Amino acid sequence: MSELPTVVREPVRASVGEPVHEEVVEGFGTVRIRPLAAHADADIVHGWVTEERASFWGMNGLTRDQVAEIYAHMDTLDTHHAFLVLRDSDPVALLQTYEPEADRVSECYDVRPGDIGVHLLLAPAGAGGGRPGWTSALLTVVMSYVFLTLDRQRVVVDPDVRNEKAVARFLRQGFSAGPAVVLPEVDLPEVYLPRKDAQLAFLDRGVAFPA
Repeated sequence: MSELPTVVREPVRASVGEPVHEEVVEGFGTVRIRPLAAHADADIVHGWVTEERASFWGMNGLTRDQVAEIYAHMDTLDTHHAFLVLRDSDPVALLQTYEPEADRVSECYDVRPGDIGVHLLLAPAGAGGGRPGWTSALLTVVMSYVFLTLDRQRVVVDPDVRNEKAVARFLRQGFSAGPAVVLPEVDLPEVYLPRKDAQLAFLDRGVAFPA
């Protein structure tokens, strides 16, 4: 069992429907990142996170209301944020950002000032996703958001080591593989996270956006 350290950050807040980042990608469309509305978006998110392909997300078997409550709780935090990513009007991804020093991942690597953690769940084919090149386009916009809009210096990701598609996706995007680590179990009144074997990977701002 592990307790998460307390870290205070200014919350990122925007009205439902108001994007925190918007970018036009030539040949792809307009990509908007807006705060997730825990209850209003619950049908979309529940459908994604409970698919077998999303088993590494850790929400298989949860009800719609349970998923909504998880994200409603996250919305009260200053260190963890959830967003819906849209291509034009289609929801295409669920994005979560977090302060690594407020997360269990901080027990597994040396956190630097300017680090930010990212989790990204892509929509299934037929639900706004699956177009050629769309994964790279979405990741590029997400990196633009965290590096340029949020002014961060390095992104850390921690996909499950068994999730070979996710690991390969980040490496293709320019991430450097870090160590394979064991993220400890967290058991708090608000959240339970089981032990996880993760593959850390890092992307520096200078690599993603060379001067």
